[in-house]
Amino acid sequence: MPFPPAVTRLFLAIVIVLVIASIIGRLLALRATSEPGKATVGNLNDRVKSWWVMTAVFFAALASGRGGSVLIFAFMSFLALREYITVTPTRVADHRTLFAMFFIVLPYQYWLVYTSWYGMFAIMVPVYAFILIPVLSVIGGDPKEFLERSARNQWGLLVCVYFISHIPMLLNLRVPELAQGNAGLILFLVVVSQGSDVLQYCWGKLTGRHPIAPTVSPKKTVEGFAGGVLSASALGALMHDLTPFGPLRAGGIAFVITLMGFFGGLVMSAIKRDRGIKDWGAMIEGHGGMMDRIDSLCFSAPVYFHIIRYWFSAE
Repeated sequence: MPFPPAVTRLFLAIVIVLVIASIIGRLLALRATSEPGKATVGNLNDRVKSWWVMTAVFFAALASGRGGSVLIFAFMSFLALREYITVTPTRVADHRTLFAMFFIVLPYQYWLVYTSWYGMFAIMVPVYAFILIPVLSVIGGDPKEFLERSARNQWGLLVCVYFISHIPMLLNLRVPELAQGNAGLILFLVVVSQGSDVLQYCWGKLTGRHPIAPTVSPKKTVEGFAGGVLSASALGALMHDLTPFGPLRAGGIAFVITLMGFFGGLVMSAIKRDRGIKDWGAMIEGHGGMMDRIDSLCFSAPVYFHIIRYWFSAE
């Protein structure tokens, strides 16, 4: 599927930035001599690798049309849910619940996206699936930690499937005056959200002094948060051509996306710290799993979707 001009230009700009970042990373790796310096450069290069992977995934989704996008995001949800369940305690009585989560609820949620059935899409997981999960677990006959097990499974389904499914659902919105097509809406969300992560990291390394949540994510700083959020909001204003918003409104919505993304990442970091793990998985060498890459999208995607649907779409 051919991209609109603004989407194509942004794609080329991202590729150019990643090429430059890859070259700089290689040069810094050759010059680094101290162990802290090597660790910092290694972390930077791992992040660049992960950005290459995620750029390829998201643009493959957009290029494959609505059906292909639904399948790719469904697979991303599957990987994220698998990572979540892997580090979450379960019991034998939960096996039929897990089967239903992976092979009934997840496919059905994305089928609702494909068919654009918004009414059922909006309530299927938080109503029907949330009822189904404890019912299937109680049939297993094991009351040990029943509330905790049910809540953990519900939370995983909510974050990994329901929240993420709002991204391809953006393709179904009928938004007037959207010159670059619905793919631009997804690209705006992903670039702002992921850009905020990158910019918070850069600002934190350059100016970070005061930890913002030392017991949850010690490397996040007030300076990194402020610099990253403001920079990503400005980036959103510059990308307003992808949206039905003007520059000022695009910057404001980008600000909301970055805030939601920050708190999404912080919440998922708290879960990792509680489980005693550094990363959700090892899908991307040296830089974690699928959930590590999309944690900021978990909270920002549904909020962004509903902002557009309720205030800018013709639904």
